Amino acid sequence: MKRSTERLLALAMLIVGIACFVKLYAALGGRPPATARLEVFGAAGVLSVLAGLLFLAGLLPAAARHDPAAPLFGRDAGIAPAGYPRLRRAALALPLLALIVIVADQFDPWRTQEPGGEEAEEVATAPADPAPRPLEPEASTKPNTPGASIEPALPAPAQQEAAKPPLPEPVAAPVQPAPTAAPPAESAPPRPAQPAEPVQPTQQTALAPATPPQTVAPPPPAPPAQPTALEGHRDAVVWLAVSADGHQIMSASTDRMIKLWDIEGKRLIRDLGEHKDMARSALFMPNGKTVLTAGDDGEIVLRQLSDGTVLHVFSSGANGGVRQLKISLDGKLAVSGHDTGSVVVWDLGKGAVLHVLPGHDWSVSSVAISPDGTRALTGSIDGELKLWDIVSGKQLRSWLGHERGAYGAVFLADGHHAVTGSGDYTIKLWDLDTFKEVRRFEGHSGTVYALALSADGKRLGSVSLDGTARIWNMDTGAEIAEFDPGTGPMYSVAFAADGTLLTGGIDRTIRDWPAAGGEGTVLFAGAPE
Repeated sequence: MKRSTERLLALAMLIVGIACFVKLYAALGGRPPATARLEVFGAAGVLSVLAGLLFLAGLLPAAARHDPAAPLFGRDAGIAPAGYPRLRRAALALPLLALIVIVADQFDPWRTQEPGGEEAEEVATAPADPAPRPLEPEASTKPNTPGASIEPALPAPAQQEAAKPPLPEPVAAPVQPAPTAAPPAESAPPRPAQPAEPVQPTQQTALAPATPPQTVAPPPPAPPAQPTALEGHRDAVVWLAVSADGHQIMSASTDRMIKLWDIEGKRLIRDLGEHKDMARSALFMPNGKTVLTAGDDGEIVLRQLSDGTVLHVFSSGANGGVRQLKISLDGKLAVSGHDTGSVVVWDLGKGAVLHVLPGHDWSVSSVAISPDGTRALTGSIDGELKLWDIVSGKQLRSWLGHERGAYGAVFLADGHHAVTGSGDYTIKLWDLDTFKEVRRFEGHSGTVYALALSADGKRLGSVSLDGTARIWNMDTGAEIAEFDPGTGPMYSVAFAADGTLLTGGIDRTIRDWPAAGGEGTVLFAGAPE
């Protein structure tokens, strides 16, 4: 009975020791010990295991021997207990010592906290803040951004939609199934990964100063304060169009609003209307009396220029949000590119769909219509370009024009050449008879998002996510002027009647830049933030 009890005691010692080791391992969690308390548990575990082993060793049988004080015969005759009782008694002291150490550690009155110790530990274990990244496009089929995939994320407006007059019954386009896979991310080449900050040992952490060291470069100085106006856009200006007489500008914004401005009077004429989602395009119709606007809500709306009254709504249905919209010079046809990759040709006179083209595998990011109104050039966020016969609805050619998304497509006046910007930072001039690159315009350090051709066709205007606008010589490809307001990405560009360059961007303003270069002016300020 006694020996069984001793065995149970030895087993209990082993369990206590193992439990101490388990607690030590769990507390470490693969990291260096943060305090000396873990060392205490380690020492206690060693002592308990050692005690258990010694106790078991004390139970091992030894050579039997007679107790000289015991009689050889009779009831009192006996054999001395086997094993090593002294070793067992010595082993009993070890777990007692381990217990005292643990209890003393839990109620240690003389333990002191190093100044700044906790803060230093947080610095050592927290990951370093990532370096600031350039504004990059997103990769979903319907991002909440100015353009498909390459566009920076922009906040949706927080106010309720304004009351609208009843809309006519929309004409739904035939259903075009959306791609099942997400489009490829269209952005600038990724930066090489930065090595992580080395984790400092606990002993050094305890001696760290109270203020954690700075792990990233200080942020750049804030841009100078910009003028604001209550009637201005509340978010990025993503589209600009100049009227045929050159007196008015129409703008579209991610705040969903379409606005009409008086250039000479430098004032807002009126709000032409509001889309249910961010507005993408706003075009003057050739008759000078109506405009055509489109947005992520999938609606193309014909509005009266004089007061914004809705005359007709073209609904794209399952083809999704309208990312790009262009109209023919005679105003009879319109071509829209959608976030599902569909390309839809509209008969504006009949208010109906003419063709739903198979389109692209990924979201359409650019559309242009030839001067004769018979062909269209479309580009997608994977860099693919397609040329269409929009009268018959046939695809004429498809080719990979850019390494990244194609944006801002524009036909030249001859109808046989076109220019496209892209996420690979280049602008390319294409011969559409041979489908070969004729000239390349290089200089931007970010996605070239929009292009505009001057009235005489000799100059090309471009804006980029690198925050600059540029004017190029179409004959040579040389850069004429560069403009940088220092206010962030630009999304829209147009030439004014006097040849100056108009731009809009993330700063909510519409600016005017001199044709030969120099400082620009804020033509129409954005609303206060």
